[in-house]
Amino acid sequence: MTDTWTLYGQTFSNRLLIGSALYPSPQVMSEAIEASGSEIITVGLRRQSPEEAGGQSLWTHIQKLNKTLLPNTAGCHSVKEAVTLAQMSREMFETDWIKLEVVGDDYNLQPDPIGTIEAAEKLINLGFKVFPYCTDDLVICQRLRDVGCEVLMPWGSPIGTGRGLMNPYNLQTIRERLPDIPLIVDAGIGKPSHAVMALELGYDGILLNTAVAQATDPVRMAKAFRDAIAAGRQGYLAGAMPERQTASPSTPTLGMPFWHQQ
Repeated sequence: MTDTWTLYGQTFSNRLLIGSALYPSPQVMSEAIEASGSEIITVGLRRQSPEEAGGQSLWTHIQKLNKTLLPNTAGCHSVKEAVTLAQMSREMFETDWIKLEVVGDDYNLQPDPIGTIEAAEKLINLGFKVFPYCTDDLVICQRLRDVGCEVLMPWGSPIGTGRGLMNPYNLQTIRERLPDIPLIVDAGIGKPSHAVMALELGYDGILLNTAVAQATDPVRMAKAFRDAIAAGRQGYLAGAMPERQTASPSTPTLGMPFWHQQ
C-alpha cells in the first residue's frame, strides 16, 4: 500500500519538499530535484523572477520539471511586505500556495511570531493556502492553526545552519498536541540522519535546500535524503522499541540451552 499524504487537498507520495536556490548550476538543480523524487519545489520570486534576465534559465529548468510549485516570501521583514510579495507570486506562478516567511531577526533569521500569525490570517482571508515557517513553539503553532493554516512548518534549527533538530522535545510536543495537522520540519536539516530523526518523531515531511544544493555532490545527497525520509517514515509506522534504563537480553534464558550437554 502506497504511503501517501495530503496537503491542502493535493495528494503526494514523496515527503520531501526541496528548494531551487544555491545550486552550482540550473542543470545540477534539475538533476538533484529529480534524484530526490520530490514532487514539490519551493521558489522565491525575489531570487529567481522569470521576468529577470538572470533568472530566465533557472525558471526554464523549473518549468521542465513539471512539479508542484510552492512560492515563498523569503526576505520579507513585515506583514505588508509578505502579503504584497505573496500576491505577486500568485499572479506570477499561478498558484494559491505560499510558504510564508516573515523575518524577525537578521542574525539567525528567526521568523517573527506575531508578524507570521498576522500575515497568515490576512493571506488566508485572501484565499491563499498558507505554509507558515515558524519556530518550534507550541503556542505559535496552535495560533497559526487557529487562524486557518492547514499545514505547519516549525524549524529544526535556524535556516542554513545544518544543526539538525536542536530541540526534539519541543518538536515532539507539537506533534503530540497537534496530531491531525500535517507537520513539516523546515530549516536546519543538514544531514540525512536529521531527516530520519524528524520522521521518526512522527513528522510528515521535510523541507530543505542548502543541505542538497551546497553538498559536494548534490545529486547523490538528494538520493540520500530521499532514502532517509523513506526509512524514517517506515520506522515511525513500524513502531520503535521503547528506550530502557537497564539492559535487557535479546535472547531470554528459560531453562538450559538446548545444546547443553551433561
